[in-house]
Amino acid sequence: MNIALIAHDKKKDDLIKFINQYIGIFETHSLFATGTTGQRIMDETSLNVTRFKSGPLGGDQEIGAKVANKDIDCIIFFRDPLTAQPHEPDVSALLRLSDVYDVPLATNEGTASAVMLHLAEIKSKNN
Repeated sequence: MNIALIAHDKKKDDLIKFINQYIGIFETHSLFATGTTGQRIMDETSLNVTRFKSGPLGGDQEIGAKVANKDIDCIIFFRDPLTAQPHEPDVSALLRLSDVYDVPLATNEGTASAVMLHLAEIKSKNN
């Protein structure tokens, strides 16, 4: 599966911690991320990540284009609901595209954990 990983600045540490929790699952999938988030993931884990631009510079839109082209199967986006984001219209467009193309989107750790458990279940059924 192609998994997109995105995190607002105040959520990047939480995303890295989450990825390390489920590293065995993540390492079996192709990972894509916005610029800074992707670099942090590569610096702090053993994972390879295809990086796009930073979110405010168009990275969310680049991932949205991959969603529209059916090149992304799942999005994990640790959003910061308490801080205004300068690129909120881009974020809203990405959320809309995930609904339009029926791409699972986890915007918090609880939902992301459920997605990871589902991916682990799929993996065990295929082995």
